[in-house]
Amino acid sequence: MLTYKDRISAIRKTKIQHTLDKLEQNGYTDLDDFGTVPLPEGYRVEPWFNSENGSFYCLDGMSENFCRVMDAHPPYVDPMELLCGRWRDMLVNYRGDLHYMPKWRKAQLKDEDLTGVTNQWSKRWDEKNFPYDHLKPLQKFYNIQTGIDGDAHLACDYSIGLGLGFGGFLEKIEKYRKINPDKADFYDAEEKCVKAIIRFIERNIEEIERLIKAEARPEIKASLEEMLEVNRSIRLAAPKTFYEACQWVAYFNIASRIYTRDGAGFQLDTLLYPYYKRDLEAGILDDEKAKFLIANLLLIDPHYYQVSGVDAEDRDLTNHLSYLILDACDQINISANITVRYHENCDKEFFRKAVYYLLKNKNAWPRFCSDKNLSEGYMRNLGVTKEIARRRIAVGCNWMCVPGIEFPMNDTVKINVAKVLEQSIKTMRQEGGRPSTERLFDIFGRHLEKAAEVTAAGINLHIDHQAEVTPELIMNLMMEDTLEKGLDISRCAKLYTVGVDGAGLAVVADSFGALEQRVEDEKALTWDEVFTCLDNNFDGVMGERIRLMLNSAPKYCGGNTPADRWAKRLTDCWVEKIKSTPMPEGRQLIPGWFSWARTIEYGSAVGATPNGRRTGEPISHGANPNPHFRNDGAVTAQSNGIAAVQCGWGNTAPLQLEFDPQIAEDENGVEIVSTLIKSHFENGGTLININVLDTEKLMEAHKDPTLHPDLVVRVTGFTAYFASLSPRFRQLVVERFLQGV
Repeated sequence: MLTYKDRISAIRKTKIQHTLDKLEQNGYTDLDDFGTVPLPEGYRVEPWFNSENGSFYCLDGMSENFCRVMDAHPPYVDPMELLCGRWRDMLVNYRGDLHYMPKWRKAQLKDEDLTGVTNQWSKRWDEKNFPYDHLKPLQKFYNIQTGIDGDAHLACDYSIGLGLGFGGFLEKIEKYRKINPDKADFYDAEEKCVKAIIRFIERNIEEIERLIKAEARPEIKASLEEMLEVNRSIRLAAPKTFYEACQWVAYFNIASRIYTRDGAGFQLDTLLYPYYKRDLEAGILDDEKAKFLIANLLLIDPHYYQVSGVDAEDRDLTNHLSYLILDACDQINISANITVRYHENCDKEFFRKAVYYLLKNKNAWPRFCSDKNLSEGYMRNLGVTKEIARRRIAVGCNWMCVPGIEFPMNDTVKINVAKVLEQSIKTMRQEGGRPSTERLFDIFGRHLEKAAEVTAAGINLHIDHQAEVTPELIMNLMMEDTLEKGLDISRCAKLYTVGVDGAGLAVVADSFGALEQRVEDEKALTWDEVFTCLDNNFDGVMGERIRLMLNSAPKYCGGNTPADRWAKRLTDCWVEKIKSTPMPEGRQLIPGWFSWARTIEYGSAVGATPNGRRTGEPISHGANPNPHFRNDGAVTAQSNGIAAVQCGWGNTAPLQLEFDPQIAEDENGVEIVSTLIKSHFENGGTLININVLDTEKLMEAHKDPTLHPDLVVRVTGFTAYFASLSPRFRQLVVERFLQGV
């Protein structure tokens, strides 16, 4: 008889094969794994364009094309699993994001008739109706990721959906359609989307019925019959059991991923605990089945989930299901975006177990965030109480969100401060006079102020018009006041706390530190020599000698170095400029340090810099130091350095660590890593991502990804299969591991 262990083994093998098949079908994708499965042969969607530029926008365009993509999705039922349904394609593939468009879709484009269609596959924003040409020069000047056309960077309140079910959504839509008759178009679009989800469930039900008829193994047949009962129940009704809740969440996640790549989950342990407890007491669920269901849910889609933490009264939220979730992650051991929220009042044994699994499996999960520092920082913003701050959860690469009420745009807005430095150096030279680091810093602040102003203008444009371009039709279903008022969440959120991340901190801090030490203190170089080298990209023997002199200056995270002091000054300047930027009433900017996976992209826009970095080379990763920041690569120094540059308003400056697996073999390994995490948070840190990577295995996989298709790495805030990353991106991970800590 098949056990859950047997099933886990079978579905892991299927998952690994899917990873290889998707690599062939999609090409390299420097993104989250997403949990997708390969497309079936002959799959095709005929998008409906309602814009002359060959794209689609607003309520009718988004709802119609969501239905077309959703309806094109075939059912997915694996008899080894308890949950069914999978997604393969998403709307963004038809709106023009060529940078991340999969290989199969690009191949389809070559076959399509584009006659008479202009500006095809170039933008997701409706620039004809909402232009921003007046902002573009400065956006390019400072290499700003504007946030314009960003989507789904908010978090649903899953309790709303679990309480209503898909049929309940339809009833609620109908109820408020009568109350708000002038919002008929909004309710028509919402209804259309919900019905498409229900049709998808129905196709899976039909597939389960087909498999039952063909199944000869008694235990699998019985399992499929239970799956059928669950799916029939949640087709319209709200979930009543733990099993039904997991399947309902899986369907919603599939729909939200297809719509706008949404990956924000919820507080997994507390929200599902009442279902678990009730079923356990009723005798219809045991811990082994609960773990398998959670593992199955994580397999279907690695949404960002949070576990543990404390409530508004500082009481521990950890429960027995929290432990089962870690066990489930351990059993399936795939790409998982689980965040453990640490607080001194939390269950100490649970925290230790989380660290143990991180070292045991070496698959970059879980990660850890600081409940105290994030909550207290977020409470500094207007309108944020302790209760609201404690509701906020980790649901993205670097970002947090209050489910159901916040529209934050987090992780979609970034200013490349390395580019700001480049422009500042040019200004200092153009103005003439005697150069100095203090004068350069003053000019840097002036440029940063302009960059913040144009960034704010882009954010406001997006918030003002997102509902007319990309209304959040799926996420609206589980947000407060959306269906009630007939408004998109972008227009009725209770909180607009928008994260603005700075990228390239280490490049700038090391540049100021090198200039101060080599030019001003030691007088080993002159300003003109540095300027000449920047102009010619450190060309020639002398250029390389000067580059090495600059690059060898003590770096940020070196431990009380000039660069460390500059990093703190830069952070203070960054925070002051972002927080003082005027915004419309009710909207607030929150500063942080984070680059996401765009270190290569941002670096390509920046010329040579005074830290010895050559033109076009990647900028530094997130809040991390540059490679070779110390000869010993001291973990404590890195932790202390990043803790000192936290912005303090509830946005993060993550600490990214790479460990050799030898630490997992150390009998004190769990204690060592636990102490490091707690110390970082005690010093003010907010978020920690840790990779435990075997050098030999990593290099083998870099040379031939098919040798280790199950190797998972935490790229930035997200985890991905190493085999799916592009060669250049894999090289970045390799260098970060081998040259970093």
